[in-house]
Amino acid sequence: MSNAWNPDSWRNHEALQQPNWPDQNALKTTFDNLSSYPPLVFAGEVRSLQRRLADVAQGKAFLLQGGDCAESFQQFRADSIRDKLKVLLQMAVILTYGLEKPVVKVGRIAGQFAKPRSSDTETKGSKTLPSFRGESVNAPDFTAAARIPDPDRLERAYFQSASTLNLLRAFTSGGFANLQEIHNWNQDFVRNSPQGQRYAQLAGQLSDAMRFMDIIGINPSTAPVLKEIEYFTSHEALILEYEQALTRVDSTTNDHYNCSAHLLWIGERTRQPDGAHVEFLRGVKNPLGCKIGPTATADDIITLCDRLNPDNEAGRLTLITRFGADKIADNLPKLIRGVEKEGRSVVWSCDPMHGNTFSSTSGLKTRDISNILGEIKQFFEIHQAEGTWPGGVHFELTGDNVTECVGGSHEVKEEHLPNRYETTCDPRLNAQQSLDICFMIAEVLSKQK
Repeated sequence: MSNAWNPDSWRNHEALQQPNWPDQNALKTTFDNLSSYPPLVFAGEVRSLQRRLADVAQGKAFLLQGGDCAESFQQFRADSIRDKLKVLLQMAVILTYGLEKPVVKVGRIAGQFAKPRSSDTETKGSKTLPSFRGESVNAPDFTAAARIPDPDRLERAYFQSASTLNLLRAFTSGGFANLQEIHNWNQDFVRNSPQGQRYAQLAGQLSDAMRFMDIIGINPSTAPVLKEIEYFTSHEALILEYEQALTRVDSTTNDHYNCSAHLLWIGERTRQPDGAHVEFLRGVKNPLGCKIGPTATADDIITLCDRLNPDNEAGRLTLITRFGADKIADNLPKLIRGVEKEGRSVVWSCDPMHGNTFSSTSGLKTRDISNILGEIKQFFEIHQAEGTWPGGVHFELTGDNVTECVGGSHEVKEEHLPNRYETTCDPRLNAQQSLDICFMIAEVLSKQK
């Protein structure tokens, strides 16, 4: 295979999970428009994230990545963006306090509009239509017109991402992330839960520490780190025309950066070493993630490392494992040993969501918190046994009080799922369930420490 790369070279490789765009002229117009628009993120920000992820790879920090399964045009609201950020901030505080390590915060946000699907079609009753592939491609309504791929949606995804990033930057630099506001990050439905009360106790301890620091002259005025945070964005780099159109040459380094997000990941269904997604992403300088499922072998992982991180840079490549609670013990140890044997630098992150999905009695897809916790616990135990650092976790979550996953201290049951089942694709953790899991992570890693 030729090593020559340019932003267009992916077109010479098989591109899976791409929409069947009916109007190629409209697609070209959209591509040209997107190519002329300003970048969503900047090369300097991307390099900052890679430095933070290098710390994770070396066991000096922990990666927290989370957000919507798939962002929605219809549910685009400032309060929803704020609440997603709020949940991630709460989770990061719990983990930082429990692990005594910095937490790198990466949202699945401002670009997570496309989804791979296991089938090209979906059937309801006697009717079969093209699958819903995320709102940057088609609409979730089960009608023939809604399911036609429309390239205009790619531009709408760009503009919604730009607006989301603008709001996130305002929140993270304008005082919302101030640690003195830690008590105000609790939503009402979390505040009244058992884990919400645990969070309030933790917030009280941190507030006491903040007051002491203020007395001795360390406060947000003298130490800006107390009122501002680094918050990075990520999404699955699925629709390659969109990703290519938002790739730019950095004027300071002459390197190519994908400016649609700080971190891009490749899905389990598109990680073929000779496929178009690997070909495209190997040439951009962003930190990359790759989802790894039960079919992956150690040789597969090393081949991907060769393609995506040939210089073995720390922080360049994150392997996001997604096995399922019943499969992780049989699969993860041999992959870790293979990577360690070859001396490859990677961040190991656990996605406990995708391998633990099942259909409820009502037909709605869901996930059980006990299985999610089970996979995470095994992830940590295996890494401890292998002498490696369990570098991070990757969740589908929301700040809304949804009922999409069962279990947790609020005891969401299968019969509760229809109450607030709002996802357009896969089930997400609500804020209270997210805190449940973070307290468990902090406790397990604190004991290992």
